[in-house]
Amino acid sequence: MPHLDSWIANAANWVWGPWLIYLLAGTHLFLTWRTGFIQRHLGKAIRLSISKDTGAPGDVSQFGALTTALAATIGTGNIYGVAGAVLLGGPGAVLWMWLTGVFGIATKYGEALLSVKYRVTNSKGQMSGGPMYVLERALRARWAGILFAVFTAIAAFGIGNMAQSNAISDMIVAKKVVLSLTFPDATIHFGVGLLLSLITALVILGGIKSIARFCTILVPFMALFYVAGCFIILAYTWDRLPATLSLILSSAFSGQAAVGGFVGAGIAEAMRYGIARGLFSNESGLGSAPIVAAAARTRDPVRQALVSSTGTFWDTVVVCALTGLVIVSSGDWTGTGLTKATLCDRAFSHLGIFGDIILIGGLLTFVFSTILGWAYYGEKAVEYLFGIHSVFIYRLFWVVAVFIGCVWKSDAVWNFCDMMNGLMAIPNLVALLLLSGVVASETKRYFSQPQN
Repeated sequence: MPHLDSWIANAANWVWGPWLIYLLAGTHLFLTWRTGFIQRHLGKAIRLSISKDTGAPGDVSQFGALTTALAATIGTGNIYGVAGAVLLGGPGAVLWMWLTGVFGIATKYGEALLSVKYRVTNSKGQMSGGPMYVLERALRARWAGILFAVFTAIAAFGIGNMAQSNAISDMIVAKKVVLSLTFPDATIHFGVGLLLSLITALVILGGIKSIARFCTILVPFMALFYVAGCFIILAYTWDRLPATLSLILSSAFSGQAAVGGFVGAGIAEAMRYGIARGLFSNESGLGSAPIVAAAARTRDPVRQALVSSTGTFWDTVVVCALTGLVIVSSGDWTGTGLTKATLCDRAFSHLGIFGDIILIGGLLTFVFSTILGWAYYGEKAVEYLFGIHSVFIYRLFWVVAVFIGCVWKSDAVWNFCDMMNGLMAIPNLVALLLLSGVVASETKRYFSQPQN
């Protein structure tokens, strides 16, 4: 049905058009002002993320909630998304992506605060929260909560599941020579699907506690592995770093003229693609991360909100920025006929097999962690819609979808889920803006207490 596919693609592009980008970026700036520039408390937030609120209600530790959220947000966008921003917006897009992360910290803080404040305890004694509960309990708009939950449950299968598992199998096929694999491509897709489905089932069928335990090990390891690898690459080309930083800064405010195979981009393109890819990567404002923030063991919503806000810092301000520096400093972005994948391959291949290990290892862990994090988001949305007894069935469908994603690709399905992902942001942002006074007053209360 080519006409339906085209309609869905156009609808997804409209949802993720400039109007939503401006709304998200505007919310970042507004909440930064309303919270008194909450970013200045980043040091305290990082310290809180590795501490415990002993005896507080909740299902997982604050660190477990943070790493589960990071598992969902640190994904292909941190590597391929950055490459796409540079290809379309030039080196200056890296700075706009970084600034999106800096100001997005306030939005992630605000949505997490509200989700903890308005969370509930379900029939199994577990915490349930997120924008759907905020919309229902704080704004008396259950219909909006239902919409958000529907969008989340559908979007999860695309953006957080099949798209991710397909990326893993495609990457292994593309790198089968490096990995010394001699099987036919179809066999690799099938085998990866079976293995990935099995591992996913072993983790998610145990619920949030199982997911959080796994993520507290995987996420720090994958982040340190990838960040360390990027630093080694930058150290190898340290003499180019001053010129790279200068190029990023100048291109951000003046655009980038055509050079090599790069067709050129103005300041508008640098801003648009940098901000868009930054938002896609850190998910600040989409309403996904606060779902797991509500499960954290904490006595105070501000405390967990501070912890959750560090997720945007690590995702965009650190990981995306390092990827951008590696790509721009390589000079490969000026080549011809490049895609996001080929640009990343070239940029990381300058260190030979070591560069391949960083790229392959980063993608494998980033993508799998996203599958785990979004599994929890989706199941909490289904719980809100149909009750807690529907969760196990959802998990089974989730495992099957992981396998399907490895062996089958449908742009129409993914575009539809991408559209749902964007629609999640609308009710969440409305709640954030309408309840910004609550966020401001809770923040003032917390920081006025000398014992904190």
